[in-house]
This record gives sequence, structure tokens and C-alpha cells, in this order.
Amino acid sequence: GARPAARARTRSRTVSRRTHPPLDLLIVGGGPVGATLAALWLGTEAARADRVLILDNGLGSSAASWPIEATPELRVSALSRAGERILRAAGAWSALRPEVAHPYQRMRVWPELIEPLDPAALTFDAAELSEPNLGYIVQNRALQHALLDVVRQRGGRWLAAAPTAVRIDEGVVTVATAEGEFSASVLVGADGARSAVRQLLGLPVRSQDYDQLALVASVQPQHAHQDTAWQRFLGAGTLALLPLANGRCSIVWSVPRAEGARLLDLDARAFSDALTQASGRALGRLEVDGERLAFPLRRLEASHYAAERCVLVGDAAHVVHPLAGQGVNLGLLDAAALAQTLEAALREGEDPGARRVLRRYERWRKSDNELMSAAIDGFNRFLAFGRDPVGRLAQRGLGWVERSSMAKRFLVERALGLTGDLPAVAQTGFRRAG
Repeated sequence: GARPAARARTRSRTVSRRTHPPLDLLIVGGGPVGATLAALWLGTEAARADRVLILDNGLGSSAASWPIEATPELRVSALSRAGERILRAAGAWSALRPEVAHPYQRMRVWPELIEPLDPAALTFDAAELSEPNLGYIVQNRALQHALLDVVRQRGGRWLAAAPTAVRIDEGVVTVATAEGEFSASVLVGADGARSAVRQLLGLPVRSQDYDQLALVASVQPQHAHQDTAWQRFLGAGTLALLPLANGRCSIVWSVPRAEGARLLDLDARAFSDALTQASGRALGRLEVDGERLAFPLRRLEASHYAAERCVLVGDAAHVVHPLAGQGVNLGLLDAAALAQTLEAALREGEDPGARRVLRRYERWRKSDNELMSAAIDGFNRFLAFGRDPVGRLAQRGLGWVERSSMAKRFLVERALGLTGDLPAVAQTGFRRAG
């Protein structure tokens, strides 16, 4: 394809001209993906801790402590086996206590036309598949804090700042911020779906607005969740009930935008009534007694992940519908693949910021991410909104999969991140020596 634009205009007139010492790795975005990349890189022999910096306006001083709040966070992620192994290799897994990283043993998936316990419902059981569990429901904030603790312990730093301009010169990329200019060998955009790095570089995207809202809340079910993730395709959206350690469930309820706005306007009792009905009473009555959040849903794919000295990871490169719980897992795989690519380049005496090196990472991850994005888009189109003949056929296909042990094994291994061209740490949970 065409070489992406590599320069951008300064968007602020108040940028300090103060220049900081040169960096090896400058990561914009200190969420789970950016923090994982920093932690993995700081665990390599090639890393120089004083030359790794995270920029994120949402983070305070690197001297700050990161207590895990006693109240559960509404935003959670379903973490795959590959994601778990990457976090082990990054050194953060041991800090995720059971109350913030809850394993689930089973998953039940069923369309609106049948009952939750109908034999035609698609059921995955870790014991039947010889797996210790099917993954973990992890509180996002706890995950971020555990990773940033590792970054701090390994000598990495972060700064509350945002990029206002990017300039690429021979052998270096320079980022302007209100805190001065930072020059680095490699700039990484890990700054989410609205990535400033991607926009400043002029990297184009293909974007599709689903015209849906994802409603998120914590609920108390009438019946025990049985360490099971429950998911119902509603014909006009999807409802997932994700089991938490305290017996509650986190909900992710994807509905058309107008319907989501209507549901948000309901009082707690009326919302609980509507939610219970949408769940098919799989866990009896569901009571919502706290905050409800809503997020617009869209699909996004960057046409390029890499430019000279610049590269995108996580939601900055790709955004998928949440119905399959793969968003954070794809981002963690990006982080692990990029760390491995950069380390291998240095071992071979290459410039890690050279476009040919960063393109290796792009080729590695882009096709896999796009395949997963297309599959999830199909699930949303034909299962979540499956009221036409093709959708009905797709919903009946769930029963076929339930009867096929081979198909179930394939789907579980794919969801757990056990197949495909995986980074080394996603296969072992340990950083490769040498």
C-alpha cells in the first residue's frame, strides 16, 4: 500500500520547547496494553530502564501508589489463556488477587428462541476440555495498576502528558507535548480507539458505527452464577452475564442506540425488570443497585499499523465488538508480538525503529486481528441480530456446534488464544532467555 504520512502539524501553540534526554521506547497510553508492552520490554536484557517512558494524561506521578479499590469496578475484561500467560511473563499476574481476577469454569450461549438450559444451548465446560478454566473476568483498573507497579519496580516512568505533534527525522521520532519534547527510537501508539498518535501520523482507518450502545453494570442475581459466563443472543442485541468473585455478575448488554438510551432513562427497578426479561431468567431476577455506564460500539481497523519509527497496538490499531470478549486479548497479543519483534531486531544488530522492522510486527498481527474482527462482526450480524432467515440458520447452527466435540474444541482453543502464530510468551508464560 501507499506509504502512510509521517509528519503532522502541531495542534497547540503552548508547547514547551524543553527537550528531554533521548528515549529508546516512548509509549503513548498507559492502559493495560501500553503498560504490558512497557513491563515486557523492561524485563528484557536489551532494555535501559531510564530510556522507557509512558505518556498518558490520565496518569499521575510515577511516585504515586496504586491501591486497589475495595469497591468493584464496572469495567471488566474477559482474559484468555494467552492473555494470562502474557501477564505472567510481564510479571503482573501474581498481583491480581482472586477478588479482582475471577476464573470461570463454564460458558452457556443460547439464542432468544430457546430456554437457557435447553439441550440445544451451546455449552463449554473447562473440565470436559481438560482446561483448568475458560479464562478470567478481570477488573480493568486492577489490571492496569498491577502492570504499572511492575513498570515502576523495573525503573520505568510515566508522565501525565499528551502528544500535540509528531516529527520524524533521520534515526529519531520527536513528540511535542505541553511538558516539552521527547525524542525516541520508537514511538508506540497505545492510546485507544481515538488514538492521537494515529491521527497525528495521518494513518487512515476503516470504521463502521454499529449504532449500538453497550450498557455496563454490576448486578446481584437471584440464583448463583455457578462460575459460568452466560450469553444470550437477543435478536436485537446481545446480553452477557460475567461471573464475579463476590457472587455478583458484570453485565455487558449491547442494544440499538435508541433502545440503550431508553433503558438508561429507566429507574433501577424498571431497568432490573427489563434486564431480567432479556436474560431469559437464566439466573432468576437480576437486581441493579448501582451505577450504569454506556459506551457506543463500532468496528475500526487501521490501514497501517506501522510507519517509520512509529507503530500502533491495541485499540489504536483495531477495535472489535465486545460480544466475544476478545478486545483486550488482541491488544495483549499485539504488545507481546511487538516486544518480541523489537528484541529480535536488536539481537540481530538492526535498528528497531526502522520501518522494515516494524512492518514485521504489522504483518504478524494485522491478518490475525482482521480475521478475528470479521468473525466477531459476523456473530453480531447473524446471531445477535438474527431475525431474518440467515440469522435463524446461524442460531440453529449453535445447536450443531453443541453436538460436535471437534467444533467446540476449535472454538475454545481459538477463544483461549491457544492456536495461531503466537508470541513466545503467549505460549509459555515465561520470557524467552537470550
